[in-house]
Amino acid sequence: METTLKTKKEITDEEDAFMGSPVKTEKEIDSFEAIPAALSIKMEEGNDDNDNQSEASINPVDKITSLKTLGPFIASKDNTRNTRYLSDVPEICLRVPCMLGVDEAGRGPVLGPMVYGIAYCPLNSKQILTDLGCADSKELTEEKRDVIFDNINTQHYANSCIGWAVEIIAPNVISNNMLGRKKCSLNEISMNAAIDLIHAALEGGVNVAEVYVDTVGPPEKYQEKLQKIFPQLEITVAKKADSTFPIVSAASICAKVTRDHSLKVWQFPEGLKLTSKDFGSGYPGDPITRKFLSENVNYIFGFPRIVRFSWSTAQNALSETACVVEFDEPDSEKPKYAGPKLTTFFQSTTKNGEVKREQCRLLKERFLDSVVDF
Repeated sequence: METTLKTKKEITDEEDAFMGSPVKTEKEIDSFEAIPAALSIKMEEGNDDNDNQSEASINPVDKITSLKTLGPFIASKDNTRNTRYLSDVPEICLRVPCMLGVDEAGRGPVLGPMVYGIAYCPLNSKQILTDLGCADSKELTEEKRDVIFDNINTQHYANSCIGWAVEIIAPNVISNNMLGRKKCSLNEISMNAAIDLIHAALEGGVNVAEVYVDTVGPPEKYQEKLQKIFPQLEITVAKKADSTFPIVSAASICAKVTRDHSLKVWQFPEGLKLTSKDFGSGYPGDPITRKFLSENVNYIFGFPRIVRFSWSTAQNALSETACVVEFDEPDSEKPKYAGPKLTTFFQSTTKNGEVKREQCRLLKERFLDSVVDF
C-alpha cells in the first residue's frame, strides 16, 4: 500500500473529509496493512515542539531503529487504520527460552489511538531490564521513557537480547466496533490485540516460554482464556503487572512512548492545522482536551477521527452542539398476526373426493351455519 502526503490543495472541503467511510475489517476488530518503507520527515529548525506535523524533506526509512525514527514512521502511516510494527528478533531469542510481557497505553483517553505493546528477552536477562530502568511507564517521566525506549533500540547490550512489537489501534476503529451492529467491547478489542501480538512473536520464531500480562477485567478469566489458546506456554495474568514484572514494564514503555509520539505527529485527514498542544493529553479530565472537543464539532458530521466518538464525553458534546439524526431500523420480529394465508381461500378435498370447505370465520365466531335448503 503506498503512502501519500496530502497537500493543502488536495484538501478542498473539510466536510468531504468528515464523510470518509469507516474502516471495516473481517474480524470487526482490526486490520493490518503490510508495513512498507516508511518516510522520515525532517522537522523545520526552530520548532520547539518536534511533535508537529511540519512539511519536510523525505528520506526512506524501512524500520524503527531509534526514538528519532519512531515519530516519522508513525506519521507515514494512515492513522485511520490499525498499524502493527515488529522489531527485528534478536538471534539469541530464537535459540533460548524467553519471557514475554504484554501491556497497553491509552485505554481511557477520548482522543487518539490505544496502543498494545509486547517486549521479550531470554529468561536469564532480567538484569538487563533492571539496568535499563524498566518500571511502570506511568510512574516514569516522559523524558525517562523516551531514553529507555531509545536505549532498547540503539544500545547493543539491549537490542542484542530484547525485542518488541506494538499495535496501534486507531480511534475510529475502536468506536466503529463498540457501536457497530455486531458490538465488540473495549475489553474484547484489548484481548484480541494482545493475542495477535503473542501470535506474531511466535510466528516470528521467538522461543517464548513464559508470558506475563497486565490484566483486562478479572485476571483469572483472562488467564484461562489465554491458556486455552496457548497451552504450550506458562502464562501469568495479574493486576499491576507492569509494576511487578520488569518485562511487562518494558512492554508498557514501548506502548506508552508509541502512543505519545502518535499524538505528536497526528495529521488530521479533515484538514485541521493543529498540534498536540492544541488538544492536550486526550484524557476527559484535561481542560485542553475538553476545549478541543467543544470547538471542533462539525454540525453535520461530528468530530474529527482522532476522537473516540463512542466515549460518553464525546457523545455529550455532540448532543449539545451537533444536529440530531434519527435512523429508522426495520423490525426484525415478524408480526404476531399477518392475516389468513392465501391458500385458505382455495377448496380442498378429502380422501373420498369430497369437497372440504372451512367455515367462514365470521359465521364461526357467531355460531352460525350456512343455510342451503329453505
